[in-house]
Amino acid sequence: MKIFYSPKCLEYSQPGHPESPLRVSAAYDYLQEKGFEFIEPVPCTDDDILLAHTPALLDSIKKENFFDFDTPSFPGIYNIAKLSAGSAVDAAMHCLATGEKTFSLMRPPGHHAARKGLGGFCYFNNIAIAALKAKKKIGKAAIIDFDCHHGNGTEDIFLGKKDFLYLSLHQSPLYPGTGLRSRENCINYPLPSQTSPGEYLSILEQGLEKVELFDPDLLAISAGFDTYKLDPITSFSLEKETYGEIGRMLAGLQKPTFAILEGGYSRDLAGCIYEFLIGLEE
Repeated sequence: MKIFYSPKCLEYSQPGHPESPLRVSAAYDYLQEKGFEFIEPVPCTDDDILLAHTPALLDSIKKENFFDFDTPSFPGIYNIAKLSAGSAVDAAMHCLATGEKTFSLMRPPGHHAARKGLGGFCYFNNIAIAALKAKKKIGKAAIIDFDCHHGNGTEDIFLGKKDFLYLSLHQSPLYPGTGLRSRENCINYPLPSQTSPGEYLSILEQGLEKVELFDPDLLAISAGFDTYKLDPITSFSLEKETYGEIGRMLAGLQKPTFAILEGGYSRDLAGCIYEFLIGLEE
């Protein structure tokens, strides 16, 4: 498995913000010690971004002309967000070219960024940009999101697109308050606080049966680890080992697969990612 990573993604921060550089740098150090191979990504193009977003959103981020309390404007954030999206694109393209599973270990995350707007720590929707770019080479793609928060931006971008299936398991009630029901090609499982590992995996199995029926040519995974029992901003109860099982279940679909980092804010993030990647490789 190849991991796409650049230290440039560590070059912005806000004191006290949970989406901090440390969460990714610590994961990089840990995975490097475990022997994973890393590749430096390149930024995506503006045309890639426009596959998922409006020119107005692109322009506002480029000019740093926006305000969102959770998603602040930082000097250079446009270039860093382009690099994070580019890393997702690189992971998808490498996966399709080689058949090798890939992972993008980058920030900012992306699944709350909608077609017209940013939010929830997300500027551009990395998984959407990568999946739409990959569509030029494949027939159908399934996007599987196991972040604790619903990927409202991803649903906004893909709703009604028949060649894409979106599956999300998420805590509800919780930000952003969406994903309360399934709609068209978007399958949502809103789950209560304190959902156990066994309950979670049982629901995931149901969702993956629907993915299997869809028979995609590519799996695009929004990998969020804020479902972990010690995450400071959510209240699920998954164990580190649960992520290994999630990885194995996804690998069992036997499809070309790439994954990207979304949320996850506990001190154990690196270990959670490691368990997931080991499971995904089986």
